[in-house]
This record gives sequence, structure tokens and C-alpha cells, in this order.
Amino acid sequence: MAIKNITVLGSGIMGHGIAQVAAMHGYNVILRDIEQQFLDKAMEKIKWSLDKLVSKQKISEEESQKIFSRITPKIDLGEALRNCDLMIEAVPEVMDLKKKVYAEADAVANNNTIYASNTSTLPITEIANITNRPDKFIGIHFFNPPQLMKLVEVIPGQKTPRDIVELTMSFVKSVSKEPVLCKKDVVGFIVNRIFIPLVHEAAWAMDRTKASMTEIDSAMKFTLNFPMGIFELADFTGLDVIHKATIEMYSRDKKVINPHPLIQKLFDQKKLGQKTGSGFYEYTGEKYERVNLTEELAKKFDPTQMLGTMLNNAAWLVTNQASDVTEIEKALNLGMGLRKPIFETAKELGMAKIVKELQSLANIYGKFYEPDPYLLSTQN
Repeated sequence: MAIKNITVLGSGIMGHGIAQVAAMHGYNVILRDIEQQFLDKAMEKIKWSLDKLVSKQKISEEESQKIFSRITPKIDLGEALRNCDLMIEAVPEVMDLKKKVYAEADAVANNNTIYASNTSTLPITEIANITNRPDKFIGIHFFNPPQLMKLVEVIPGQKTPRDIVELTMSFVKSVSKEPVLCKKDVVGFIVNRIFIPLVHEAAWAMDRTKASMTEIDSAMKFTLNFPMGIFELADFTGLDVIHKATIEMYSRDKKVINPHPLIQKLFDQKKLGQKTGSGFYEYTGEKYERVNLTEELAKKFDPTQMLGTMLNNAAWLVTNQASDVTEIEKALNLGMGLRKPIFETAKELGMAKIVKELQSLANIYGKFYEPDPYLLSTQN
């Protein structure tokens, strides 16, 4: 089966971004939303994005017009899905809303239309099973913003056949993205399973070691090769996004996160990070501000426990055959901007030291920190 016509449901940040990416690579795209004003706003943003590419001489004015003409905004769902080969759902991360959308799609979609959900935290199998085609359903998690981020996580549900997985992987490559296959529908998939618990762990580390945020962030950047500090990254991502992911992931698997109350507190206070001017850090201007992190500050915090938490969740993915080390490293590099593989950093620091730290934390703070069997097998 060939994919030619794509329908994107939802015209928000992710939806219009995915629509633009697909149109830039020759696909006919229908962008569907429930109100004209949402579609008008989305098409304006796509036009702005394409104009920017023209001004940077990445594409010509003629190419920009061709790309824009390949995207058709629609309100009527039946019309939007009439000749659709691949439907990419990018509506907000609310299960009841997704159930409603898929029930409506089931009533009008062709039998051969493949459904793909751009969810970042909700279980693919659960969504697939509310549709009339769980055997034509897959997770296709683009990262924000889709126009810039190279990574796309591909997640089959329990009933997704191999040919649909291969077709989806090919589609992702055809839009110049890098697919990473999460072989099992596990909580958090790959990147969020490692990133979200790390934000909580940083808050616990601040409590337990009395290290400052800038000391912890400097160590994350200069010792663990992150593009920015973990508190800084959380503020950049948005505490609302992290809070939502935490609730979803923890409700499905208590072992994946050790929730720190500070995240809930900041969310309740509407301190959501850079976008609200306050989160873990305070911000003043409209432009994105960087926190002042230094190598000197990095020396004041030992990030072994942070690396241990990351490795433990990565190792869980390997042990449970959801992924392998190569794919995990690729996902962390493309999805979180890590400049060096975490297992390489772990070797330099000493796997035995990391395992010992996790065992010590487990003795004091409980089972969450118990080293995964894969880590135990690699410490020698």
C-alpha cells in the first residue's frame, strides 16, 4: 500500500507542524479541525513558517506556494477522510476526547485508512481498541516543533501487524525524519520514560543533597553532556506538559516515576516555565532566556544518582525488549539533544559505582531505585 493522501486531525502546534512537514515532502494533506478560526490560525502559522524558510533561502518562493497549496483546511470530517491513506490524530492528550474523535472517524473513514496517533503518553493499544481497526493502528510520536525536531517514535499496539510498522517507518523516513521503533507499547515510550522521571529526580536530589538548581543543572550540562540543565529543560518544555505526562505515566505504572510534590505545586501555582515567566527559574523577557551555568558550578554536584535513574529506565526498556541500547541512544540524542551516549558516560564514571549508588538509594528510599538486571549484568 502506498501513502499519498494524509489527513491530520487537530490544527494546534503539533497538527499544523506535521501537516507542513508532510506537504513539504510532496504529500497531499488535509488539515481538519472543528472550527474555521482554528484552521485560519493554523494556516497563518504555516504561511509564516514557510516565509521564514524562503527568507533564509532554504526554499524558493515558488516552492513555498506549492507546499502551501498542498494543504487543504476542512471542517467536515467525512470530506477530510474521503480519500485518506493515513490519518494522523493530533488532538489534545485527553483520552475521552480521543475516544470521541475516533468514534466519529470510524463512522466515515475508508476501510483501508491507517490510523496513527501522535500521543506522547497515552497507551497506543488502549486507543487502538476503541476503534474498529486495531490492526491498522499505530503510534507516531513527532517531537515539538515537528518542523525542526528530527525524531519520531513509532509505537505499534498489541494488534499492529509488521507491514503497518514498516509502512509507518518508511513514511517517517520519507518526510526526512529519523524513526525510532519502540517495540512494545510501554509507559512513556522511550524518551519520556527517561526524561519525565529525571525532572522529579532532580527535585529529590536538590532536597537530599542541598545542592542548588544551578549546581545540578551545570552538572547535567557539563558532566552528563545535556544541551541544558534538567530544570532549565523542564521550564523550556513546560511544567504543564511535564505534570500531565507524570499523571498519565504514574497512573499506569507506579514503578516508572518517583513523583516529587514540587512539580504539582508549580503546576497549581501556574508557574509553568518560560511561557509564563516563572517555573523552576524566573524569566523576564519575551525571548527565550538561558540560565547561566558554568563548569565551576558543575564541580559542586555529583550527578551519579541522576545518571543512575536515567540508566535504570533505559535498562528497563532493554530488559523488557521494548528497545535496545543503540535505538535508545539515538532517541536521546535526537529527542533530548544529548551530546554523548549515556552508556558511554556511564562506562567512564564506572558502572559499578552507579549500581552501588542505586543500591544505596534503594536501601534508604525504596524499590524505585533498585538496579535493573541489565545494569547488574554490565557492571563488570
